[in-house]
Amino acid sequence: MSARSWVRGRLIDLLDAVSPPEPVDAHCDIPCGIYDPHEAQIAALTVLRMDQLIAEAPAPAADAKPEDRAGYGSKLARYTLVKEQHAERVKHEIRVIWGDYVTPDLAKQHPQLGELTFKILKQASKARQGSAVADAQDLVKLVQEFAELFWTTKGAKSRRQPSLQKVGGEIVVPVPA
Repeated sequence: MSARSWVRGRLIDLLDAVSPPEPVDAHCDIPCGIYDPHEAQIAALTVLRMDQLIAEAPAPAADAKPEDRAGYGSKLARYTLVKEQHAERVKHEIRVIWGDYVTPDLAKQHPQLGELTFKILKQASKARQGSAVADAQDLVKLVQEFAELFWTTKGAKSRRQPSLQKVGGEIVVPVPA
């Protein structure tokens, strides 16, 4: 190793110690050709389930013990955190498909794809901002519509099947030819 390389390596180490690099994640920028809206659907169902749990959580009575009030607050905080993480997951998954899978030709063949992507991103933000079950249900519907359209772009048929999750609802899956 040359002295120059050694100095450069130590300088990078010093910079990393002072200002550590932020971790990044990505589906893959190869592109690998493996795309599926399944994770976006599961994340949207999770947003819906968290909003259901928030709505169902019984507020402590006025004379409740401090630990009961704290437990209620903790529960709501956890539900909210998970809801927000999964709303962001919906956005991430949809952005990856839009950015890495959709080509200009595909967008021309399916002009509703761009508008639907935009609607999902906005609806996921709306679902993060509040806890209305109706907002989460709208997000699920948009993601299901996206999944159906996605499979169409691959020349596949799709069907809705029960999610078999506690939240209920359906997920869109491709149908084997």
